[in-house]
Amino acid sequence: MDIIERFKGYIAVDTKSDPHNESCPSTSGQLELGKTLVGELQAMGLEAFQDEHGYVYGTLESNVEKDVPVIGFIAHLDTAPDLDGTCTNPQVIQYKGGDIPLNDQYRLEVKEFPVLEELVGEELITTDGTTLLGADDKAGIAIIMDALQEIISSAVDHGTIKVAFTPDEEIGRGADLFDVEGFGADFAFTIDGGRVGELQYENFNAASADIVIQGKNVHPGTAKNIMVNSQEIAMELHSLLPPDQKPQYTQDYEGFYLLTHISGTVDETSLSYIIRDHSKEKFEEKKDLLREIVAFLNRKYPDSLELSMKDSYYNMREKVEPHKEIIDLAEKSMLELGIQPVIEPIRGGTDGSRLSYMGLICPNLFTGGYNFHGRFEFIPISAMKKGSALLQKIVENLTQGA
Repeated sequence: MDIIERFKGYIAVDTKSDPHNESCPSTSGQLELGKTLVGELQAMGLEAFQDEHGYVYGTLESNVEKDVPVIGFIAHLDTAPDLDGTCTNPQVIQYKGGDIPLNDQYRLEVKEFPVLEELVGEELITTDGTTLLGADDKAGIAIIMDALQEIISSAVDHGTIKVAFTPDEEIGRGADLFDVEGFGADFAFTIDGGRVGELQYENFNAASADIVIQGKNVHPGTAKNIMVNSQEIAMELHSLLPPDQKPQYTQDYEGFYLLTHISGTVDETSLSYIIRDHSKEKFEEKKDLLREIVAFLNRKYPDSLELSMKDSYYNMREKVEPHKEIIDLAEKSMLELGIQPVIEPIRGGTDGSRLSYMGLICPNLFTGGYNFHGRFEFIPISAMKKGSALLQKIVENLTQGA
């Protein structure tokens, strides 16, 4: 089975996660895809199973007598809950330039996505404009599976290789029930990045904040000096946050606040935020500012606001840097394949950030995709093939260097 056939099969299964379901996995499609992957791994000769939480684990035993560090490769089963996750009508086009029609309503426009100008001549897989493509992270899954198939069929020397596919990464739970000890890898890579060459070991510190505002609703005809409109307090709260610290105004190492949800009436309004920053100090300052704003409004509107805030994950840099040889291995392997490493911070997080704090050092590698989490998602076929070649080269270099 080639990598494109694999990818198309995986994206046809709706595995979008559900943040409102506390079960793990949060959706049945993840179990379905996981079961398929267990069958494919076993057919290739790996020991593989799916646990009661939907995590898939596989082991390709070493075929050499010398001691080689045990390496792991990890991708996630779920897709973002932002849009329909059943991509059964992907478009494969030989890109010759210009805008790409997805359907009668939507198109990939060069003026909005100028990276297309760099991809003339590439074979691209896009959506039909109605669903996610699912390259985040089914391209990662396809890359891992293709690399395993090539390693096995070519009978090259290799140490023990561990693979895992996790549920619910997109809703921040991917590492919650990961069995690090049972996985048994000395280190690992997530394959969950973007464009070709990405090699990442820095990510955001992340927190979520939920605020409930209690108002007082009375008939508007007799509301003077009585009514308290919770929606107006919500707008006031939002206006007190730094206006330049929003995702649309930030880049590189700049953090942000993002209002992800708001709903309400005069009587009660709820808001949900995510807070992000690469700097631990600035991250704490951002959380403190939100606490101060809520405290200020509670003095102005006595005891009307309730804030709950929870850290989600932390910057993996402090865990990875003492093990720079892992980054060096990936960088060397890229250069030998003619891939220019792009070492930059992730403006997000991966399972690897949590896993690194759980004792499994786990930087992140590219999948090759663009515009994740929406209908404009696409991926060059050559990017996935380069991803597979990179994993094979990493295994080769690790084995030769042992």
